[in-house]
Amino acid sequence: MSSKQSSQLGRILVGTASWSDPGFVERWYPPKLPTGDRLPWYAEHFEMVEVNSTFYAVPEVRLVERWVRATPDDFVFDVKLHRLLSRHAATVKSLPPALQRVAEADAGGKVKLTAELERALLERIVAATEPLRAAQKFGAFLLQLSPAFSPRKHDLAELGELLARLAPFGAVVELRNRNWTEDEHLAKTLDFFRRHHTTLALVDAPAEAHFTIMPSDLDAVTYRTLSYLRLHGRDAQAYLRGRTVAERFYYDYSDEEIDEVAQRAKKLAHEAEAVHVVFNNNALDFAPHAALRLRAALGQIAKGPPRQADLFR
Repeated sequence: MSSKQSSQLGRILVGTASWSDPGFVERWYPPKLPTGDRLPWYAEHFEMVEVNSTFYAVPEVRLVERWVRATPDDFVFDVKLHRLLSRHAATVKSLPPALQRVAEADAGGKVKLTAELERALLERIVAATEPLRAAQKFGAFLLQLSPAFSPRKHDLAELGELLARLAPFGAVVELRNRNWTEDEHLAKTLDFFRRHHTTLALVDAPAEAHFTIMPSDLDAVTYRTLSYLRLHGRDAQAYLRGRTVAERFYYDYSDEEIDEVAQRAKKLAHEAEAVHVVFNNNALDFAPHAALRLRAALGQIAKGPPRQADLFR
């Protein structure tokens, strides 16, 4: 069944954050599936994916062209922007070779972000992902900001030039500091993203009022073209104390919780032309199975493939 909803609803696309996490390879993909066959197999089950590898390095155009060839015509890629653009620490080696030669680094080897470097890095990312747009498979760029980007030390206006360049392609920003949505900051935050034609990423996260956990009850649509929902799991202890990504997002959504997410996605689809729902609980095979159960709950598929035996329980 097509994921296109009734005329009253925007299109809901469901996928995961990455298609190549170790847990996926070990427990979700068929045993001994060749590396080059993973994306095509993934695309048999989902209509979109959030590319995570681009957070760490700008891909080669030839690699992106292979992504295009490996997926159906209506498949969609959302692309996470390089960590330096999202105000995370980055090494010089994480930059494209041409930029490594001109980038400045501090005593600890971390790159100093300048306006010139920001523009140059963004130009290379835009160029590298052009094959996706040429094939009409590009969804949006995701800017996942550091929790250190807070209203006490920063102003959203610092993102103005970057978002102006991103908006024509499709831009999503995930804030990781809850204070942007507290008290008088909330109205200003929503207004900023609306004025910049940018989607504020919404989350499903632990019900904990910690400054690094965004509120799950925020359902504001800041750009009607696209609403974006990222699911991080609901275990506060894992989220706050986990040392690795797998530990932080170690959460297996129950069927009841999947039904809750389905209702939320439908609600957002009444306000947005498209809704992208991305499972980021990338421990073991939790994400793809949760995403398949959501597709079933939305009526997009009848049922997902059987789950491999759980060897860890």
